Formats: sequence, structure tokens, C-alpha cells
Amino acid sequence: MASRRVQTKMAMRSKLHLLRTLTNSKSVKKNSIILDAFLYIIKLRLQLEAIQREYQQLLNHVQEVKVEKLIGTRFLVKVTCKKGKDVLVSILEAFEDMKLIVVQARVTSRYFFGMEAIVEAENEATLDVRALTRALQMAIHKQSFENL
Repeated sequence: MASRRVQTKMAMRSKLHLLRTLTNSKSVKKNSIILDAFLYIIKLRLQLEAIQREYQQLLNHVQEVKVEKLIGTRFLVKVTCKKGKDVLVSILEAFEDMKLIVVQARVTSRYFFGMEAIVEAENEATLDVRALTRALQMAIHKQSFENL
């Protein structure tokens, strides 16, 4: 029976030592170590909540449109923005209005909407990178207001 108590005390001491190490506690008393661990857990929880708020804010405000001229009448289009009901539809309508053909596209909508596409102008129009970028930004902006 005594041997079991000794094992229990040693296990408790070992666990307290581990808890003290994990929480960087300077205390030596059992109650103080437990209180330090409790405060450490609260601190971690507050940090996690702050990170989650920051992440959510980032997702709500991310909007990036990059257009790069490729060979001939082709453009590489990269769009990243907040997920919305009809973001893809708005972008495809903008392509259609500008008489662009989607040659290849890759879309993701896991945490945000993301699209990478190669588009080609139907003719040798005076379409440039800035005009295409502005048209896509307007399509995304218009779509986000319609979802309010």
C-alpha cells in the first residue's frame, strides 16, 4: 500500500514538473503551479480568439486582381476575393462583355474565392492590362454590393 502511495506521489510530482515546464511557471507550490497553468490556458485562448478575428477580417477584406499580358492577345488573370454567391458569374460576364474567351481556368472557393485563368481576346482590340483589371475589379465590387 505504501509503495502505491509513493508511486502516486512520484507521478503527481512528475506531472506538476511537466506542467511547470510547459507553462514556464516559476512557482514551486502545487496550487501556484496549477494557477499559473490556468492563467496560461486563458492567455492562449485569448490569443487564439485574436488570431481567429484577424483571420476573419482578412478573409472579409481580401481583394486582389492581377492581370498579366501574355503572348499575342492572351492574358493571365488572377483574382482573389471574399467568397460570394455569384463571384464567378460576375467575372465571366465581365469577360463576355469584353469579348474575351476563357482558354483555361482554375477556381477555388475553400476559404476565399480564387481564380487563375488564361483569357484571349477575340480580335486585336486595344484591350490592355489596366482596362481588364478595372473591369474585373468593378465586377467583383458590383457583385459584393448585390449580396448585401
